[in-house]
Amino acid sequence: MTSAQLQYQNKALKVISLKVVHLNACMNLDELALNGLWSKQQWQKELTDPKRLVFGVISNEKLLAFASGWWVIDELHLTAIAVHPQHRRKGLGSLVISKILKEALSLGISYATLEVSNKNIAANKLYSNHGFTTAGTRKNYYKNGSDALIQWKKLDLLEFKDLKI
Repeated sequence: MTSAQLQYQNKALKVISLKVVHLNACMNLDELALNGLWSKQQWQKELTDPKRLVFGVISNEKLLAFASGWWVIDELHLTAIAVHPQHRRKGLGSLVISKILKEALSLGISYATLEVSNKNIAANKLYSNHGFTTAGTRKNYYKNGSDALIQWKKLDLLEFKDLKI
């Protein structure tokens, strides 16, 4: 997989496939954006398992956003999506989601799914903008008592035909 060069705040960005060499950067962004969702061991598995996809946006050697997921047969389960708090609402989340979905489609994956808190308005809007729809709910799923919305999307080649990432 090749990296893509993009402009963001007058700086060149790279959207790259993240590997174990990015372990500390992933853990740092996870802590900042997701309150330490995963342990070091979970991140190592995410970054080394061949059935997992992890893409990140890097600027000046700093990880600004990532999207990760694993696939089973023809489904991609998005497991974590994060954007550095200082760089939110600037299109980086959309960029990494687009990249991971495009890559999934190139691997023959037909569907994508994820779970998101019903209280996470920004994330719900982002996923809706990418065509995800709610197919179910897991009541009181998160530690704070919020529900998890189970969202699905059928991947479509036409959606990504002009995407240059």
